[in-house]
This record gives sequence, C-alpha cells and structure tokens, in this order.
Amino acid sequence: MAYPAGFKYTKDHEWIELSGDRGKVGITDYAQAQLGDVVYLELPEVGSTVKAGESVGNIESVKAVSEIYAPVSGEVVEVNAALKEKPEAVNSDPHGSWMVVIKLSNPGEADQLLDVTQYSDLVK
Repeated sequence: MAYPAGFKYTKDHEWIELSGDRGKVGITDYAQAQLGDVVYLELPEVGSTVKAGESVGNIESVKAVSEIYAPVSGEVVEVNAALKEKPEAVNSDPHGSWMVVIKLSNPGEADQLLDVTQYSDLVK
C-alpha cells in the first residue's frame, strides 16, 4: 500500500494531514491491517485538550483494543461522527477515514513526525 505523501506519521501508526493550524488524524493502513476488522471506536469530546503521544481514544477490532495516540498537542475541534457509526470504514479506507481534527497548540511538534519515506521504511 502506498502511503499519502502529504501526510505526517507517528511510530505508533497514526497519520495527520495538516492544513494551517489544524490536522486531521487517523490510523494508517499498516495499523488497520494489524488490527483486523474494526468494530468500535471511542473518540474524545470536541473541546478536549490532547497532548502529543497521549491517548485520544480507542479502536476496537475483533482481535484487540488499541489506543489511538495524538500525533500533536492541541484542542479537539471536530470528531468524525459518521466513522463512529461505521467504524469498519477504517478497514476499507484508512487514509480517508479521519477520526478527529486537532487545532495545534504547538505547530513545531509536527516537524518531529515521520515523512512518508521514513514511515514506509519503518513498516517494511
């Protein structure tokens, strides 16, 4: 699977698509493949504050429950309600299925994340 070049990635297999001071966050194709069939998502409330590297929710599959980690610090300004109702969309379109939008409190944190080449090397 090709990973979108415009995204940044974490070593925990989350992606973030930055646009100005906001970023859409989801999990990578590698992560969904490891999880198997996703059956449930627990996401934070709009308005909650998150810190880079800390859990922002859980994703549950038929195999396991995994935490979703924030790639950056900031405020959750949007949650993908449609994805909560159809969490299996993560399996069919992991890079199109964003979970939360974070308004970055420290945009420099994104510079610490992996680019597409670094992430692709990580999951080889």
